[in-house]
Amino acid sequence: MELEFERCYRAVDSRDQRFDGWFYTGVLSTGIYCRPSCPAVTPRRHNVRFFASAAAAQGAGLRACRRCRPDVSPGSPEWDVRADLVGRAMRLIADGVVDRDGVPGLAARLGYTERHLHRMLRAELGAGPLALARAQRAQTARTLVETTGLGLAEIAFAAGFGSVRQFNDTIREVYGSPPSQLRAGRRSTGGGAGTVALRLAYRPPMHAAALLDFLARRTLPGVDEVHDGTYRRGVRLPHGTAEVALTPLPGHVAATLRLADLRDLAPAVARCRHLFDLDADPVAVDQTLGADPALAAVVAAEPGVRVPHAVDGFEMAVRAIATQQVSLAAARTTLTHLLAATGPHPTAPTVGAGALRGFPSAEEVLALPDGALRMPATRRETIRRVARAVADGELDLGPGGDREQNARRLTAIPGVGPWTAGYLAMRALGDPDVLLATDLAVRRGAAALGLPDTAKTLDSYAAGWRPWRSYAVVRLWRAECSQPRSRA
Repeated sequence: MELEFERCYRAVDSRDQRFDGWFYTGVLSTGIYCRPSCPAVTPRRHNVRFFASAAAAQGAGLRACRRCRPDVSPGSPEWDVRADLVGRAMRLIADGVVDRDGVPGLAARLGYTERHLHRMLRAELGAGPLALARAQRAQTARTLVETTGLGLAEIAFAAGFGSVRQFNDTIREVYGSPPSQLRAGRRSTGGGAGTVALRLAYRPPMHAAALLDFLARRTLPGVDEVHDGTYRRGVRLPHGTAEVALTPLPGHVAATLRLADLRDLAPAVARCRHLFDLDADPVAVDQTLGADPALAAVVAAEPGVRVPHAVDGFEMAVRAIATQQVSLAAARTTLTHLLAATGPHPTAPTVGAGALRGFPSAEEVLALPDGALRMPATRRETIRRVARAVADGELDLGPGGDREQNARRLTAIPGVGPWTAGYLAMRALGDPDVLLATDLAVRRGAAALGLPDTAKTLDSYAAGWRPWRSYAVVRLWRAECSQPRSRA
């Protein structure tokens, strides 16, 4: 990632929050690194060096600023946009793949050699995969130290460190103090040993009502719910299940994570951030879309509309296929029957009951009888083919999935067309530039805003919305949200 000194320095001098996460400011005279919006006095030019990652700043011997806490700034929106090796690697590292499978496992998931992966990450970010994972491990440890009552030795292993000594040395190096000092001012979550409460930062603005409304229309009993401005859902994570509660607030999302295994903290945070699209750059998106006269009014009225993503790519695939050619209400009925056949009866829980669970796995869906999939036989077989491809590793609908490869493999499956593949690219894989031009709700929304409303004409017209066509789709859905036949 190329960092232009003058542009970065101007961002630091103006304390522009939009650049938090894009780069980090190293102050050589004090030996610390900060986020661009740090409220401290702007350092002199000759004392400043800019870094593309926190890991690179740590590698240069700098420690994290205690005032602005750069380790909890939003992630770079570049990893949302980019579908190349570095973008996919960053999403997988955030999901904890290096901690679970090591660098060989990360390289295997990406289909490259370890040497090539290391070279690419060093060139772009100034740090290799181990250093990037170590920086994340330190952040996870700090969160556990400050928000739980766990013993420090338990935290060391839960955060992914190989030993308590390694944990102590890393915390001292990154934060300039031992773990015991970090704990001195810790905040109590009020929950059990597996409960973590934290703030998930984002770049303003964020239209929380649009995000919650979209998710509320698609909730499934026993899986997710929206109540009093909070979205709650069950999540399947690498080491067990979890229940998350996300409440959008000014400047951050308040997150309460109830984890069966604290080793899943980093992937839980990564998936929650992905779900709410918290690493997006809404100013850049709205500038592009707002330049279109047909969209200018809705962008001005509702700034910061996000793309609701997914915590489980396979779940999103089943939802998309079940919704083909039927209403959202009919699809929810079908999916509720499916859920009832895969475990405890998914009755809608009362808030706080802790009865939410993750969506069934591909293997569980494959084991279901025909009667559990109350849909036409061809659609039922499509779901089974997708489930088999996911279970066999032929489809990777997770954060590191290859967008182009997934599109080819999905559309090769009978019953999966361009709409379904595009919907999954947009919501499961986080592609910001998907236009679902054949979607009926999109075309109705386009007509409501005075835009071309045939698939061909809309596709041609939408070239001016690149690279943010997924965000335009969400706005068109909102323009048509009163229509009951929406397939979105």
